[in-house]
Amino acid sequence: MMKATSVPKPAIAENTDPCFNRSPLLSNPLAKLPLGSIRAKGWLRHQLDLMASGMTGRLGELSTFLGPHNGWFEANRRGWDDHGWEEQPYWLRGFYSLAVQTQEPSLLAEAGRWMDIILTSQDSDGYFGPPDMKCLVGKNGQKICDLWPHMIVLDAVVRHHEYTGDSRVIPLMTSFFEFCRKLPNDLFLPHLTEGFKGFGDEATGAGWTPVIQMARAGDMLPHLYWLYNRTGDKRLLDLALRFYSRIPGPNSEWLEHHVVSFTQRYKYAGIFYAQSKRSSDLANTEYWYQQHLGTWGQQPRGIFAADENIRTGCTDPRQGFETCGITEFNKSFYLLGQLTGNPVYADRCEDITFNHFPASQTPDLKALHYITASNQPQLDKSENHEYQNKGRQIDYSPHLYRCCQHNVAMGWPWFVEHLWQATADHGLACWLYAPAVIAAQVGPMKVPVEIDVETEYPFDGRVRIALNSAQPVAFPLYLRVPRWCSDFQTLVNGKPVDLTPAPGAYLRIERTWNSGDIVEIEMPHEISLTTWPRTGSVTVDRGPLSYSVRIEEQWRRCGGTDQWPEWEVLPASPWNYGLIADPDKPMHDNHIAVARRREVADQPWTVENAPIELTARAKKIPGWKLVNETADVLPKSPATSAEPQETITLIPLGCARLRIACLPLVR
Repeated sequence: MMKATSVPKPAIAENTDPCFNRSPLLSNPLAKLPLGSIRAKGWLRHQLDLMASGMTGRLGELSTFLGPHNGWFEANRRGWDDHGWEEQPYWLRGFYSLAVQTQEPSLLAEAGRWMDIILTSQDSDGYFGPPDMKCLVGKNGQKICDLWPHMIVLDAVVRHHEYTGDSRVIPLMTSFFEFCRKLPNDLFLPHLTEGFKGFGDEATGAGWTPVIQMARAGDMLPHLYWLYNRTGDKRLLDLALRFYSRIPGPNSEWLEHHVVSFTQRYKYAGIFYAQSKRSSDLANTEYWYQQHLGTWGQQPRGIFAADENIRTGCTDPRQGFETCGITEFNKSFYLLGQLTGNPVYADRCEDITFNHFPASQTPDLKALHYITASNQPQLDKSENHEYQNKGRQIDYSPHLYRCCQHNVAMGWPWFVEHLWQATADHGLACWLYAPAVIAAQVGPMKVPVEIDVETEYPFDGRVRIALNSAQPVAFPLYLRVPRWCSDFQTLVNGKPVDLTPAPGAYLRIERTWNSGDIVEIEMPHEISLTTWPRTGSVTVDRGPLSYSVRIEEQWRRCGGTDQWPEWEVLPASPWNYGLIADPDKPMHDNHIAVARRREVADQPWTVENAPIELTARAKKIPGWKLVNETADVLPKSPATSAEPQETITLIPLGCARLRIACLPLVR
């Protein structure tokens, strides 16, 4: 017998596995499978392989922060890049996952070396890590303990425990949190008094670093809850409240002006909801997200206009989004999705990952840039752009962009980690769609199963899921229905499931599963337009992907070394187009149509390999040009143009490093 139902989220059930919350924390319907449970295939596995041979896997050759004298290895700091702050743990938490997922011996050895050093660095009072951070002394004599590096590195430590079961991890975290608990208030995330300046302030301008831990104190909550679920020590919940109470209030009418800090801070009330159980806390998180994106996010697929900080009047899609913001936003979506079960967080993760993350790096993943925007038709090394930060921001380099250079490591490996999730009712949820093999234990008796997923998603909506098990086993299987999909069709062993679940829900299939069972999903990709109210411009969408004008790319080396070059990318074809289309009927009279399909290549995220191309009717807008090497603000729609009508090509936004995704409508 089989039962299929449409549900808004996976069921809450009693589950004593430590990856699910124990009382009094709020029960979570989803939990991450242990690191190593999911093996990527196809194009997604190729991204991991490129990372391993590219910048992330070999960052020790490039980054001065990963040198042998950095503060995580020894106390003798020689400069800012040796002090042992955020850069090393940013890289390690992604690199560790990458090593496990690729099983590359040299990466596994390096990840193990770092972890051994970290796990043996603990002082008798419980502190571990960089000695400099234990007690920073400002120029005015104020002392503080900087805990921000630990909020990051514990992501890697937890994954190490997931993968190895290392018996050193829980004692280390227990002693460290006891150290935090005993810190007096004047050392524990205090307000900085007048005249405080941090380490290296005169020499390096790094005096702002101690402020970061105050704004991002909520990043410690998941680690405290993780340890509590394994030890039951309720003092950890008291410490979580102490961290949460130190988070500063909103920055003016906006929660946070800084792009990366917002992507982290907006989730804190929602994460604390697990402890407070106040629905207002979860609502608070969604309020800040909607308020921020509604004002600054007038561009496709979940990024917003910032290029470091939001600024009055700077809302055009030429304003960019920091690469760190992509990885940190996704981390927030993973955590909120697990706590709530709400599939909207998976939608948001797919939006930003498929449409913006690939363009933040070169196709070989050997370089990245700081800022990615939706309208960005030129990537040059000039310091003359319409961004808040001056200096090089948008050319590709493996040597620059300090924080992003390290934090980009979290991108693809963490995406792979969260493709499938355990459910509290002893089942599995297909949370994100991508080719992979999943090893998990299901049912109350924890029967091992293997799930093999074949798909070309996000370029195609067909998914084939094959189950392998040594014995029949009953468990619920949840299939997320993306919010863009209005006709989600499913077959089990060739027989249609007589239910079309609503967009933004889950299809829950309950049955006794046997080895060889096959589930097939069909999610038709329809063309639609998103209209941006402020300008009347539009973005062309198809399924989980948005589209950009295809701009021919001229790659030009602008620095670096022969082995690790830096690149500008300049346009070799026009970009300043407006669309001729009916927003309500975009495919009417073939105004927009699918023109070409290609086999999905190992690296599909390029202009040449774009698996799907669309055609659209358009006209050039001659007055829309570059200003200060940046696309000028969008002309208001409807725009006028005396130019002849043309048929232009559109490609998936993630394939376009030069991109125009918000287009004016022309008369």
